[in-house]
Amino acid sequence: MVLTKEEEGFIRRKHEHTLKLRNEYLKQSSNPFRHATGEGGTVFDAGLARFQAMRVSNYEHFKPTGKSFRTGLFAVVLPIAIYAWALKSERDGREEKYRTGQVAYKDRQFKFI
Repeated sequence: MVLTKEEEGFIRRKHEHTLKLRNEYLKQSSNPFRHATGEGGTVFDAGLARFQAMRVSNYEHFKPTGKSFRTGLFAVVLPIAIYAWALKSERDGREEKYRTGQVAYKDRQFKFI
């Protein structure tokens, strides 16, 4: 695979940035006087903090659109409605067979005795 100069430069910059972050993490995590700062045993990660803040405020920035409505309809409401309809039609069919005498009492699935 042949990389262009721009791609090589991007990969090199990304690698340097990763090494910089790694060295900073190792420096902070191996500091024996870390307990004096009152931060506890974990290293503060700004990216993780931004991600968690985004997850918490996700609903504050939600805008209902046609796509979100369709997603909710097809993923939640429609499967429940189809399952309820199938369940009711199967039970109604079974009840009709019981009431018309097509199924003997001894052959029924659920009996009182």
